[in-house]
Amino acid sequence: MSDEQPQQQLQQQPRNVRLIMFALMMAMLLAMLDNMIIGTAMPTIVGELGGLDHLSWVVTAYTLGTAVSTPLWGKLGDMFGRKGIFLTSIVVFLAGSALSGMAQSMGQLIGFRAVQGLGAGGLMVGAFAIIGELIPPRERGKYQGMMASVMAVATVGGPLAGGAITDHLGWRWSFYINLPLGAVALAMITTVLHLPARRSRARIDYAGAALLAIGITSLVLITTWGGNEYAWGSAQIIGLAVLGVAALAAFVAVERRVAEPVLPLHIFGSRNFSLITLIGFLTGFVMFGAMTFLPLFQQTVQGASATNSGLLLLPMMLGLTLLSLVAGRVTTRTGRYKIFPVAGGALITAGLLLLAQMDTGTSRVTSGLYMAVLGAGMGLLMQVTLLIAQNSVEMKDMGVASSAATLFRTIGSSFGVALFGAIFTHQVHDTMVGRAGEKAADMTSGGAQMDPDSIAELPAAIKDAYLHAVSDGTHQVFLWGTLISLIGFAAAWFIKEIPLRGSEPKPGPDGREASPAGPEADQDAAEPVPSGTAERA
Repeated sequence: MSDEQPQQQLQQQPRNVRLIMFALMMAMLLAMLDNMIIGTAMPTIVGELGGLDHLSWVVTAYTLGTAVSTPLWGKLGDMFGRKGIFLTSIVVFLAGSALSGMAQSMGQLIGFRAVQGLGAGGLMVGAFAIIGELIPPRERGKYQGMMASVMAVATVGGPLAGGAITDHLGWRWSFYINLPLGAVALAMITTVLHLPARRSRARIDYAGAALLAIGITSLVLITTWGGNEYAWGSAQIIGLAVLGVAALAAFVAVERRVAEPVLPLHIFGSRNFSLITLIGFLTGFVMFGAMTFLPLFQQTVQGASATNSGLLLLPMMLGLTLLSLVAGRVTTRTGRYKIFPVAGGALITAGLLLLAQMDTGTSRVTSGLYMAVLGAGMGLLMQVTLLIAQNSVEMKDMGVASSAATLFRTIGSSFGVALFGAIFTHQVHDTMVGRAGEKAADMTSGGAQMDPDSIAELPAAIKDAYLHAVSDGTHQVFLWGTLISLIGFAAAWFIKEIPLRGSEPKPGPDGREASPAGPEADQDAAEPVPSGTAERA
């Protein structure tokens, strides 16, 4: 099949493509929405099932399942066909959702959440890989706004939906709500998505998958437990670090010699792919750190309601959605994209620096404007990172490229939340000791776990000290985030603007066809440019 054929199909059947995109977006929404809804329902779940000391594992089990399975789903899609593997991941996710809703103990819920996470790992990477196979990169920008809108709906609507479902239907429906949505996605994808089946004769890289799973699990547990369950210098954390490093070193050795590696190392030979993977890691690092501590600041310092916590992020989500739409349209029209990671990195850095200036006197309007700047940067950067990653590999590696980009962003978010949490907790304690003494610091040692009602009951002097402590803590978080985002901004300048597959060459001044990438195309001749957007097995 030629490079032009997918584009011709898109022009001949626009309604069908949009219907497929709608089904894929619904599947992505399932994965994004789940944690947002469950977070709101958790107090009620703990009240019925008990097991408060295992509360964090409800989230950790899901995160681990997602992170560990993401690379495997991507590789299986490359080997055996994306449609069947994607449908399987939806079924696994729905089975985990149904079982979680029926859980009778905290132990059961944790186990079923792990199953749900295993399916969720295939939802995101499967949708991204299918989009990459159906739609040429240059045309893909038209649909960036849809993907950004899904994230905005999940972030803003998730907590609101979780509260409403828990109050009126019961917490079990926080899981059951996935079933009708997933059934619609299954039916639509089965009916409207038509991709040729693949069948690889190569053996699945079980050893590589197992070693990668051990390495990822160690990293996630280090960031989850470090400073919370165990001290950073404890034998448990050090042991996990040693295990993780050893597993990843063995993984690299295995991947070098197997016929079908679960994560082919040759994709990192592309400079663009390596750079955009680093940028994606750093974006996840600062983005999830910001999304964790922004609601905390507004609820604690600015006195906002926790029930409407999703609405507090609306300025950031609007900026993200609108600028993602603009970036997609411009990329489709011009074929140019390097400007977006550069400009996005600059805006993210500026937004974090502005947020670092917030204090106890900052109004919600001012903080909303700062968040809009941060969201604009994310909008320019987030979807373009995946576009560049997919454009840097051959079609046969589309799944592993999508899974690698998703995996590194996930790991970055895990590291970001852990590091920023440690910085925040340390600063809150130091400020409390300086303003109100060690005894007052002990009274508020719950840190981020203190709710507005508990804060209101504190003596006036301790309450004032605590508000300043939270303000100082978020200041440090965003200041460190600014420094980290500068690395991503610097890396963006080294991206080469490789012509996007599926783009139409434009006539030059002499009437001859010129490359859509202009003079930079010649400079990038050494960069491996994939041969076609619809290479099928």
